[in-house]
Amino acid sequence: MRQRILIVEDDLEINKLLTDFLEENGYEVFCLYDGLHVLDYLQENKIDLLVLDIMLPYRSGDIVLSNIRKQFTLPVIIISAKETTQNKIDLLRLGADDYITKPFDMEEVLARIESNLRRVQFQNNSQNVLKYEDLILDFEKNLVSVQGIELSLTAKEFSILELLMKYPDKVFSKANLFQSVWGMEYINEDNTLNVHISNLRNKLKNICPEKEFIDTVWGIGYRLHRTKK
Repeated sequence: MRQRILIVEDDLEINKLLTDFLEENGYEVFCLYDGLHVLDYLQENKIDLLVLDIMLPYRSGDIVLSNIRKQFTLPVIIISAKETTQNKIDLLRLGADDYITKPFDMEEVLARIESNLRRVQFQNNSQNVLKYEDLILDFEKNLVSVQGIELSLTAKEFSILELLMKYPDKVFSKANLFQSVWGMEYINEDNTLNVHISNLRNKLKNICPEKEFIDTVWGIGYRLHRTKK
């Protein structure tokens, strides 16, 4: 079965060039030309990867991306004429998996698509168990253990840890974590997430006091601990 790619790009020529090239390389390609109906399309169709322009009519790509990340985990590759480092950082923090600057080389686009689809395939193949050093999250048994000792976690603590372990290189904003786990809009003064993160850290520390598992990225949110080299 061919993998399915959705291209959201308002430039008709670029959209057609990408479509023709990707179809020649064995993909099934679908096209949208504005940002209004992307979420509806993803809800109604199985799409493996999204190629998303930023400068779209009616609803900009960054807003579309932010809304997508509240509901979907499919890879999103941004294409944009903006090439400032800060713009790339902002979009990656919003949840983009990759970023390509216009004008782009078609072979590079293909290579980025293949790379992101391989990563997803690898994650799907090893989805039953997530591991980070001595920390193991087992979906089949619905349990978490550290150094072989089982942790007693609430459903929300389990979901927070699952997100952090599934995407170890991603920094999750508080709003993103809250919306993903609680399915509600995050309110700045709401201390619920902080309490759950604190409880989760304490439970991990009780078993493994010498190790860090969750980093606070000041001014942004949280991520799985990254060992400094």
